[in-house]
Amino acid sequence: MALIGKIRKQKWLLVSTLAGALFLFIAMLMFDNPNQNFFGGSRTMVGEVEGRKIEYQEFASTHEMLYANSGSDGFSDRTALWNYYMDEAIIQKEADAVGLGVSKTELVELQFGTDPTKLSPIITTRYANPSTGQLDRTQLDQLKDIVTNNKIDQLIKDGQLVADFKYRWAHQEKEIAKERLQAKISRMVEKAMYTPAWMAEVVAAEQNQTVDMLYVQVPFDEIENSKVTLADEDYKAYFEENKTTFKQKEETRKVEYVVFDVKPTAKDSATIRENIAKLVDGFKATENDSLFVENNYGSIDEAYVKKSDLSSAIADTIFKMQTGDVYGPYMDVNSYKAVKLLGKKAVADSVKARHILRRATDQETLIAAQKTIDSLKTLIETGAERFDSLATKFSEDGSASKGGDLGYFVPGKMVKPFNDLCFYKAEPGKVYSIITQFGVHLIEVTDRKFSGTDPGVKVAYVSQDIVPSQETQDAVRELALQLQEENKTLESLQKAVVAKGLSIETSPTLKANDFTVGALGAGQGSREIIRWAFGVDQNASGAEVGDVSPQVYSFQNQGEFFVNKYVVAGLKSILDAGMPLWKDVKDEIEPLVINRKKGEMVKQQTQGKDLAAIAAAYAVQVDTATAVSFASAFLPKVGNTEPKVVATAFKVDLNQLSEPIVGNTGIFIVMPTNKPAPAPATNVTQIRQSSQTASRGAVRSKLIQALRDKADVTDNRSNFF
Repeated sequence: MALIGKIRKQKWLLVSTLAGALFLFIAMLMFDNPNQNFFGGSRTMVGEVEGRKIEYQEFASTHEMLYANSGSDGFSDRTALWNYYMDEAIIQKEADAVGLGVSKTELVELQFGTDPTKLSPIITTRYANPSTGQLDRTQLDQLKDIVTNNKIDQLIKDGQLVADFKYRWAHQEKEIAKERLQAKISRMVEKAMYTPAWMAEVVAAEQNQTVDMLYVQVPFDEIENSKVTLADEDYKAYFEENKTTFKQKEETRKVEYVVFDVKPTAKDSATIRENIAKLVDGFKATENDSLFVENNYGSIDEAYVKKSDLSSAIADTIFKMQTGDVYGPYMDVNSYKAVKLLGKKAVADSVKARHILRRATDQETLIAAQKTIDSLKTLIETGAERFDSLATKFSEDGSASKGGDLGYFVPGKMVKPFNDLCFYKAEPGKVYSIITQFGVHLIEVTDRKFSGTDPGVKVAYVSQDIVPSQETQDAVRELALQLQEENKTLESLQKAVVAKGLSIETSPTLKANDFTVGALGAGQGSREIIRWAFGVDQNASGAEVGDVSPQVYSFQNQGEFFVNKYVVAGLKSILDAGMPLWKDVKDEIEPLVINRKKGEMVKQQTQGKDLAAIAAAYAVQVDTATAVSFASAFLPKVGNTEPKVVATAFKVDLNQLSEPIVGNTGIFIVMPTNKPAPAPATNVTQIRQSSQTASRGAVRSKLIQALRDKADVTDNRSNFF
């Protein structure tokens, strides 16, 4: 009781102790659950654009829905999706400000309207026939029936539509509405672009003002870089004159990296050749070639290939073989193969065929199409109906009006299953059914044309790429690990690279959400290097300039299952957002400063010389340019890349040499020889119209980027991806 009494008297101590414990408990929960911050705010926000919050769950689920089967690396997809969200928020804000919208009636017209010129570009692109490139109206009408008559839920329940069809279509409607609003805003701004008469007159005067001149171009490489000495003042002077071009909107970083390429050894190659050699006897003996090549990662094709289409490694040999013979192992490009001759026969140069198509978009419609085609096939084969009559009634294809007649076509014109049946299997006069990406076809070949006597061969292959073994990959990784473990600073790494005869590369400037590192290309390895450099991956505790990453990065090409390079990386520089110092961009501007210094050297070396003497001194020639327009700034042999040179020619007096001009492609000295009086402008109206057209075209290409630059955007993507 005495103890309880003391506690009561010191209750402030109890309260503060409990408060401290509670604080520690909440802090512990924060670290256990990184998606929740101390004050209860969400840490799952990928970004915020003009007040529109984009949560991770929404972003990730939409990405999964749209790109799960795209086969891409995922990084460019996420960038495209982020740009969509960003543009949608920006466009919606601008539309709300001026009272623009897309009504339900307008949205339906954009999706299903009968006038193709008024359909959304999204619809005309996504629902185009892959064979013709034209809008597939039949498919679009089927979708219209499903969407406008509220059949989606029932068709999903029946398994005729994918489970997330409703969400996919809803997202597409948002895309269409966003595209339409963007087009409306763009047109409003375009209409505001106006070229007044006085401006058109100025442009006309510039176009009619010309100069004839002689000039010498001294290529930059005529003076070796080793002869150029640079001081800090040279860098500072160049930077001060061009500093606005170096201002950046966000922080960037650079890394230096060492690449260890992983290449197959002679032992790897010999092992792979031996693997193919072990298959040859079984390949020759098998009576089920399709099953054999399937079990041994080979390939077989229904096509009969002519000699000109075969690899040069077997083109001569294969035509000397008998059916059933196997040749190999042989090397073809970067793999070992064995080839089996399955048959020889003459191949038509073109065939004439007709067909009946029943379209299918899912399992349910495919089964129905097969039943219809089977019934039609029976009617034709029994003589109860004519092919052309049934094609007119039942074919869901443009050839229906011609009785299904497709005319003559050459190999490769039709989709592969259709092509292979017509050229290699079908006998004229017989009907065959086949499934393609368009649906189910009933096909009859009516004629064939042969112009040559060269036969084609049908072949099957077993093959194995020559790739590094796991042992080889591990050995190269050990070399990279050893270099990384022995050199924890970039300075030490640079010295080790020189000592070992290796090379080190410097990346371009990198942004937090980039996924490409110089020559390393795009991919997961590059993305991991960037995340480390910006301190947002699990192995980074705030990377500092001069640090070497604790991780060795592995790279492999998409679709391949082996590592082709290991990389050791270090952080070279950090450049904050805003205006940098000249030292921050010294490496970037050095080539330009060198060229500028070369211009000064040329000036000193050419004092008192005429053009011919200058040309002789640098082993170049004196070139002539006539009727050079101030507006177009085009020079023969140079093009439109030297506006500074052309502008100088108009300023210099006739028959006088200019000072050396440091251009984009070299150092120039010009001498104007004629400046005819400008002809009176007679095309002002035309120039005015073309100027307005150009300005309005620039709106379409630049407006959205300008709006992005001005938008209030918080981008947290690098914390998640």
